[in-house]
Amino acid sequence: MKLGAVFPQIEIGADPDRIAAFAATAESTGYDHLIVYDHVLGASTKNRPDWSGPYTSSSMFHEPFVLFGYLAGLTETLELVTAVIILPQRQTALVAKQAASLDVLSRGRLRLGVGTGWNAVEYEALSEDFHNRGVRSEEQIDVMRKLWANEVISYDGRWHKISEAGLNPLPARRHIPVWLGGMAPQVIDRVGRIADGWFPFYNENLKAQIDAMQQVAQDHGRNPDEIGIEVMVGLGDAGPKQLDQLKRLRDMGVTHAAVVTMNAGLAPDEHIDSLQRFYDAAGSIGG
Repeated sequence: MKLGAVFPQIEIGADPDRIAAFAATAESTGYDHLIVYDHVLGASTKNRPDWSGPYTSSSMFHEPFVLFGYLAGLTETLELVTAVIILPQRQTALVAKQAASLDVLSRGRLRLGVGTGWNAVEYEALSEDFHNRGVRSEEQIDVMRKLWANEVISYDGRWHKISEAGLNPLPARRHIPVWLGGMAPQVIDRVGRIADGWFPFYNENLKAQIDAMQQVAQDHGRNPDEIGIEVMVGLGDAGPKQLDQLKRLRDMGVTHAAVVTMNAGLAPDEHIDSLQRFYDAAGSIGG
């Protein structure tokens, strides 16, 4: 199981030196990858008394592609992971371009996690349709993969039309791993059919959900063992409880795990200090 760290978006602050120190500490400590969450806009709750989303306009979010462009030049081995870019609220060709450029500049270290999101306010502001976001994301993934694999493409789909055009530069491997986030039945089905990997949440039904995803993969002629699975775990006390959880996840077939230091009552610099503490407790699970 590969072990990563989640970049503490809403609590790390805006100091570039602290941001660089978090990534550098994760790499030097031994973590395999760094995960970043995505939100473009936060909704103000001033005139939304019934707002129930976990983030608002008061929640800081560094833009993932810009952030990773900065960190790519300051790290050497960390895999850079978005979990997840809210793909349907963004222009597909632009995401493909940003991802390809980042993959080139990071020497092939990008893993692109994408999802459909939950915040209709963002979709409205970005002039994209919130209601067809799931099914539209499948075509987006198809478009991106074709753009990454070919110098020039033509595409005439339900939502995309490209006439003899292409990206430059292209990813060195002509491929970027696309992982999906979400737990809805349609997402589990989509992972089994088309994804390179999956970000499910830890829950009491996770083993059954993994089995369901793997059955879909088999039904579509895919090898389930080639589909990665990553679950994020809380920092807690970085002790036996977290170690046992990671062992249970590994036994379920989870291939990656990442520690979340947010919502643990930490000051910005304490997020950096906590990375070593968690790795000392759980690093033996990795490999």
